[in-house]
Amino acid sequence: MVVIEAEESVPIQKQSSSSSSSETPILNVGDASDGFETASERDVSDEEDQPTKSTAFQDALNDDELKQKALAQANDGKLEGNKLFGEGKYEEALLQYEVALQAAQDMPESVELRSICHSNRAVCFSKMGKYEDTIVECTKALELNPTYMKALVRRGEAHEKLEHFEEAIADTKKILELDPSNDQARKAIRRLEPLAAEKREKMKEEMLSKLKEMGNSVLGRFGMSVDNFKAIKDPNTGSYSISFQR
Repeated sequence: MVVIEAEESVPIQKQSSSSSSSETPILNVGDASDGFETASERDVSDEEDQPTKSTAFQDALNDDELKQKALAQANDGKLEGNKLFGEGKYEEALLQYEVALQAAQDMPESVELRSICHSNRAVCFSKMGKYEDTIVECTKALELNPTYMKALVRRGEAHEKLEHFEEAIADTKKILELDPSNDQARKAIRRLEPLAAEKREKMKEEMLSKLKEMGNSVLGRFGMSVDNFKAIKDPNTGSYSISFQR
């Protein structure tokens, strides 16, 4: 059973104007008459300076409010995506996770939420049999959170589906680094290593076959083939020499 993550909702902190004004004074009026600076020594009076400070403070409040709204929208998108996934509506779930990602993009406060959305998108693609897309989404999740265990597991499974056995082994070994007691990962490596060796041997044979075809296409013009050439290994030096045979 594939579990979509729903537990990590980013908390939305409401900030009242009363608490903000008590913690951050807009202007320290008493400081202007402490003798360090007089009105005649200044180009701008205290009264002229006050609106500038107030505007900067208000801009900071507005920026924080916009961030909170964006995080709320991202949370809502993730939750709606989880709901749609549970109903088997994977295409619709993908769109909702994308909404969440767009709402929270480039916000340091949303790193965890974005990594979860990418991982959940990976599960959707996996359910749809789109394993290349699964790998892409898992990789994005791991760029945000390199120790994200579920993303490593999902990417390793997708690699195995595509017969990328070397890559699957690499992800599984990373899982063991993070969790040395993970017996399932250890068993997966034992299962994957023979498959990887078999694929390497098959690729080697295919490459040699292609090289032989290329050689024969050239040598055929001279009435010869690569079978006329034999590689003989020197038992003393381990080097090879080529002999021509008709």
